Amino acid sequence: MTNDIILETRNLTKHYGGVHALQGANFTLRKGEHVAIMGDNGAGKSTFVRQITGVEQRTRGDVIFDGKPVFFENPMDARNAGIETVFQTLALADQLDVPDNLFLGRELVKFKFGPFSILDYKAMRERTMGALEKTGVKIPNIRGTIERMSGGQRQCVAIARTATFHSKLTIMDEPTAALGVQETAQVENIIRTLKEAGEPLILISHNMRQVMDLCDRIVVFRRGRICANLDIKNNDITGEDVVAYITGAKTQPEYADAA
Repeated sequence: MTNDIILETRNLTKHYGGVHALQGANFTLRKGEHVAIMGDNGAGKSTFVRQITGVEQRTRGDVIFDGKPVFFENPMDARNAGIETVFQTLALADQLDVPDNLFLGRELVKFKFGPFSILDYKAMRERTMGALEKTGVKIPNIRGTIERMSGGQRQCVAIARTATFHSKLTIMDEPTAALGVQETAQVENIIRTLKEAGEPLILISHNMRQVMDLCDRIVVFRRGRICANLDIKNNDITGEDVVAYITGAKTQPEYADAA
């Protein structure tokens, strides 16, 4: 494995009883690369991400992250290793404000006396403002609770959380599925900012225009298997080609067993 690969999966497989939700996924992501994962509902996209991020435990296979084999027992293990994930469910605490959500589970401590700690709220607010500025997210009142925010603001808070910490990999699962045009543009600008900073990204999306504009490659899943790996920056790949792989009209020869 070369030094520029940040993530690799080998024969990654997940079975739910007799259901083979993910079968033999071999995947690589290089440092600085933005890769889209596409496929119909139930194709295995989200299952793949859940195995990488410790949400679920894989049936078999290997995950190599930043040059080392890893086995995350939970999402916090993945975050501590440097993987920040924006799930469709956002995983935000509605009753808490923006700084509390950004630092949830990783609070900054001013003093610690045995089992008791005094949190450094000032430092968390300052770092929150820095993260929002870095990503271009505009939240009028960061002390307001998440439940009072719009869907777009909530999504942007979840994405800004990735900028608060030094992450080695960002994963976004349908980050703009429920957003309007203006809010979608804001999220896409954040993705471009990550690209300019050289930070690798995995983007799960059904938005063809978005994927073609923002990503270097498309990995297509069908029936729990990878069926295509498309270099959209160096080849004449069209949206129609991608749809053909998604529907099964086309399969790359090396993935013929996914048909």
